[in-house]
Amino acid sequence: MTEPRGLYALSLIVPDYDEAIGFFCTGLGWTLCEDIPQGHKRWVTVAPAGSGARLVLARAEAAGQRAAIGAQGAGRVWLFLATDDFARDAARITAAGGHFEEPPRDEPYGRVAVWRDPWGNRWDLIQHR
Repeated sequence: MTEPRGLYALSLIVPDYDEAIGFFCTGLGWTLCEDIPQGHKRWVTVAPAGSGARLVLARAEAAGQRAAIGAQGAGRVWLFLATDDFARDAARITAAGGHFEEPPRDEPYGRVAVWRDPWGNRWDLIQHR
């Protein structure tokens, strides 16, 4: 039997599991897909409604991992969140503790704005045309 191929998940280094679950699930309304204890760590995945890919919330353990919190994209936007209602989701992001770096702008591919999550990761919020 052949399994389908595709991007399943992407790891996001965070300082604390519960804080990150609160931001994504309580704040942004994402689904907590898995939260499985594994001794000193947990397997935690979250996903926006209707998404095929998940974020693995990986709690930083060592100094190098703690230093990478908010810097996984080396200062670039590296996470892209699609929406069907830009204003609604921008308001949710802001209310949950995210910060927009710029007002929305219209590009040939749609409406977009750069925002940062509470740990400093840079995201695009995109409503495609």
